[in-house]
Amino acid sequence: MSAQADSPGSDKPTVICIAGPTAVGKTDLAVQLVESLAGEIKLGVISVDSALVYRGMDIGTAKPDPATLARVPHKLIDIRDPWETYSAGDFCTDVVNDIQAMNAAGVTPLLAGGTMMYFHALQTGLAVLPEADATVRASIDAEAEKSGWSAMHGQLQSCDPVSAARIQPTDAQRIQRALEVYRLTGEPISELQKETRPPVDANFVNIGLIPEDRAALHRRIEQRFDSMLANGFQAEVEGLLALPEMSPGAVSMRAVGYRQMIQYLEGAWSRDAMREKGIVATRRLAKRQMTWLRSMNGLHTLQAEASGRLEMSQSIIKDALRTG
Repeated sequence: MSAQADSPGSDKPTVICIAGPTAVGKTDLAVQLVESLAGEIKLGVISVDSALVYRGMDIGTAKPDPATLARVPHKLIDIRDPWETYSAGDFCTDVVNDIQAMNAAGVTPLLAGGTMMYFHALQTGLAVLPEADATVRASIDAEAEKSGWSAMHGQLQSCDPVSAARIQPTDAQRIQRALEVYRLTGEPISELQKETRPPVDANFVNIGLIPEDRAALHRRIEQRFDSMLANGFQAEVEGLLALPEMSPGAVSMRAVGYRQMIQYLEGAWSRDAMREKGIVATRRLAKRQMTWLRSMNGLHTLQAEASGRLEMSQSIIKDALRTG
């Protein structure tokens, strides 16, 4: 007998979310769950990753290999060209469509990834903000090129201290967006974001993979970065930058690892410095992800290294679907 609690077409689906910092094995767990529960529960995987949406960004994103994707298809992978933009709002639109389609087909959505802002936007809602303005963004980028993103962060501090307090001075994408919204509306983005509504009414079951040993996580991050370098990461970035539509300043190229590689290719750093800075940036990303993770509602925490994490995840999912 199936553990599926929501009948096809029911209005309020149960949505399973597997979140956690980079390099803890979220994709591996999602694939294992789909395959191990196939006889009882139909699960459909949806990627929650702001870099995996881009075609051609495979090595530097640790994208699941073609064999894995053929075995267990993932939604929201390879849906944009790398010179295009993709926002949390775009994600919400796409993921809601996928959740509704899966629910109608009797499939339970299984969201897996580490872009915590996407999880937050889906579960708590997004403010109605102005669309991106190419002219304003170009102006901000030109100022940043001249004075640096730390100076732009200083501008943000003056007009929106609340946002400045939660955005790192090195987070160019979020600084740019906050300044853009202020210049377009005259209102701080932090104020506009207070009025939100979740884009879908669902029962979210949040499973967080928590690394028990931070030093071990740091070693895995270092090993993965070295593996990326050994498997042709530099050639991947060079190939992307050679595309006629591409710019080093594209949103996709701000992903951790890519921006460090670009600065190496531009001669700003040695290869050793690029490697070190890429690893450090990935560790910082993991720390930010952990901060977001701890704020998720009703979080079921699992030790990332636990030998029984598959069985524990199965139990959480079955219980959630049984109770509805």
